[in-house]
Amino acid sequence: MEKGQFTRQEIFSQPEAWAAALKVLEANRQEILALSPERHFEHVLYTGCGSTYYLAMAAATQCQQLTGMACRAFPASELWLNPSSSYALRKTLLVAISRSGETTETLQACGSFLEDKRGTLLTLSCYDQMPLARMGTLNIILPSGQEQSVAQTRAFSTLYLSSLALTFLWAGRIDLFTLLSDLPEVGHRVIDLATPFASDIGSDASIDRFYWLGSGARYGLAAELSLKMKEMSLTHSEPFHFLEFRHGPKSMVTGSTCVIGLQSTVNRKYESAVLADMQTLGGRVVELGQAGGLDRFGPGLDESIRSVLYLPVGQLIAFYRSQSKGLDPDLPNNLDAVVKLSGGV
Repeated sequence: MEKGQFTRQEIFSQPEAWAAALKVLEANRQEILALSPERHFEHVLYTGCGSTYYLAMAAATQCQQLTGMACRAFPASELWLNPSSSYALRKTLLVAISRSGETTETLQACGSFLEDKRGTLLTLSCYDQMPLARMGTLNIILPSGQEQSVAQTRAFSTLYLSSLALTFLWAGRIDLFTLLSDLPEVGHRVIDLATPFASDIGSDASIDRFYWLGSGARYGLAAELSLKMKEMSLTHSEPFHFLEFRHGPKSMVTGSTCVIGLQSTVNRKYESAVLADMQTLGGRVVELGQAGGLDRFGPGLDESIRSVLYLPVGQLIAFYRSQSKGLDPDLPNNLDAVVKLSGGV
């Protein structure tokens, strides 16, 4: 069996997974609207573990930006083990996100949340027979995100797209919810265009470290893509907010550094200035919006929707990095697809 065949198929099949997820979300539209935070809650918490914690960070930022509600993200382990430092109010909507629906920390966090009567639980997951899919007032199951590989790719983008759909409906942005239907077609074109570029970057043996920069909701996505690089290719990789990178981390930039920017439209002037500074220091700089084809194929999409398109491009860079090192991206070192803790944790 060829190394990485599951991961490759899961990356390239994301547009089909998105189209299927949108049908599920449309079928649940009224139930989603019934949980509109501004009607019932004082704040919204998002939670997950590993990749889905980074997803929670991006989703919380996007939700607060569009709804005006107070939104925060915590790792599920923090909600479980340190609830007093996580929950400030009782009228809380907790959005729990898990690919498998059986991660121990997420189940514990949701269980204690419900037991303490802290609010209402909504879950996003990919498997309908798992415990999480039965815990919430509303449980949205997205089977098109299911995966055979350990590192999340298709699951992450499908769950993230779904979190955006929730936000758009809660914010009354039916226009954005409707525009999500354009994403699968654009996704196919972006993946096709980005593949040679991603292979070139990922296979470059002269690069020994990667830094992923993103601000706003894109910081959570930068953190996730940095994790993909670590998981798949065992390469030094870190995420930073754009302008924060100047405050110390730029000291690590050398000729063997690749700095990848997940740029926005609104703040591109400032973000491009950071990347230009890193290029002056000798680093290889990638403006992902341009190199990944987003400027060419996604200009008509709202920035919040276009953010989904960064994911397959960054995932492909990590995939080709793994292959160039002779590793198997389907089976990352020391990792399991689901983290289940024993009684002793």
